[in-house]
Amino acid sequence: MGYIKEPAGIDFVVDPTPLTTEDRKKISEIIAYYKETGRKMPLPKSPLAGKAGTTRHSRKSGTSRATSARKRLTA
Repeated sequence: MGYIKEPAGIDFVVDPTPLTTEDRKKISEIIAYYKETGRKMPLPKSPLAGKAGTTRHSRKSGTSRATSARKRLTA
């Protein structure tokens, strides 16, 4: 992560997001589970899971940058 220079006359302030009591309990449960088992706790699927635009990788499987670069050079 790089250093972000503040523009003149603008102050960047980062405040922590307040957690609800329910959030704190859930986080404590996850940490306790990890300490007991050494594994990540299985979480319920997000309602956004599987929708377009939410996946991490957008490139087609099996393609690579090297292959694409070679195609451009030979074309």
